[in-house]
Amino acid sequence: MNEHVQTATAEPLFNPLSPDFIRDPYPAYERLRTTDPMHVTVHGAFLASRHAEVSQVLRDKRFGKDFVERSKRRYGADIMEEPIFRAMSHWMLQQDPPDHTRLRGLVVKAFTARRIDDMRPRIQQVVDQTIDAVIGRGTMDLIEDFAFRLPVTIICDMLGIPDEHRDVFYKSSRDGGRILEPVPLTAEEIEKANAANAMAKMYFEQLFELRRKSPGDDLTTQLVQAEEDGSKLTNEELTANIILLFGAGHETTVNLIGNGLLALYRNPDQLALLKADPSLVTGAIEEFLRYDSSVQLTGRVALEDIDDLGGKRIPKGESVLCLLGSANRDSAVYPDHPDRLDIRRPNVRPLSFGGGIHHCLGAQLARIEAEIAIATLLRRIPELRLDDAEQPEWRPTFVLRGLKRLPASW
Repeated sequence: MNEHVQTATAEPLFNPLSPDFIRDPYPAYERLRTTDPMHVTVHGAFLASRHAEVSQVLRDKRFGKDFVERSKRRYGADIMEEPIFRAMSHWMLQQDPPDHTRLRGLVVKAFTARRIDDMRPRIQQVVDQTIDAVIGRGTMDLIEDFAFRLPVTIICDMLGIPDEHRDVFYKSSRDGGRILEPVPLTAEEIEKANAANAMAKMYFEQLFELRRKSPGDDLTTQLVQAEEDGSKLTNEELTANIILLFGAGHETTVNLIGNGLLALYRNPDQLALLKADPSLVTGAIEEFLRYDSSVQLTGRVALEDIDDLGGKRIPKGESVLCLLGSANRDSAVYPDHPDRLDIRRPNVRPLSFGGGIHHCLGAQLARIEAEIAIATLLRRIPELRLDDAEQPEWRPTFVLRGLKRLPASW
């Protein structure tokens, strides 16, 4: 069954490509939750918008990824000949057990709570250096000059990317998010994604050679050694998952910092609260994740017939698209004004990092990076103001929700 998401003319309830939706998807989510919580698109995909169904699908073993078959149904059998689709089929993010278990097991040690907590001084150092570089100017783009540099630097550290190679990563464009959208890619977009994947593959293969000759205490060395072992990781899996780790290691954190700062400055009472009591920052990050999630959607496929999910029968092989951003504002879970930013809100447990076996490996790292970045910015540039908080420029993507730029001055 084809799972293209419909256009506005056919199905106005959900049109993720419309500029109005990109700017603010939350009114559309509210309509879905109240009028059709398991909405079936004209092409047959199920759209879960309530917290109950979304959290169930994320954790229920009867749902999986089934990436290859799902892609063939959407694009035709020959789609797996496209390099980008072949690479994505090896991402641990797109795998079901036992491959998912094996691949995740190879990298999970790099993301233990202790190892992440030990990175706090380095994260603080990078944030301070970033602010030092711009503080004299009196102006910056909070995305490019601030939110982007921190997670890129940290994931480069973790992957053992040498300092002299990093400039290209700091300057790289952030337009790759379309590959994850719930609408089909055009031939031109597939070609562009293939080219970007080929460039990344070329660089990381050189890095693998470097780490084979001179191993380090980094994730790339660890994965190269697993590949050399043969039974644990193929070369294709190694390349695909390093590229995934690099992208996932910074993309959502950039958006968390940017979306969080925008929300804060659009709510001056909450900004004043956080400035007055910086200890509120940990809870504030959870609220930013809930209020305007960096990742708005994740998908699963029914691995068997599901008799009842929110009143609908889901046949084996059909897709359920889980609207994380909608679930995070469900009044059944957050009864006290879910559409309001409240950094002191109790019991905030956002679904922004997914759930079940695919729960984001870097969730704790993203939280700590955002916490240190935002707290330090408020402390060091207390007079900072956004130049255009009301009409900011959003990236034209829906799954990965983030700002293109966010100019600020002081």
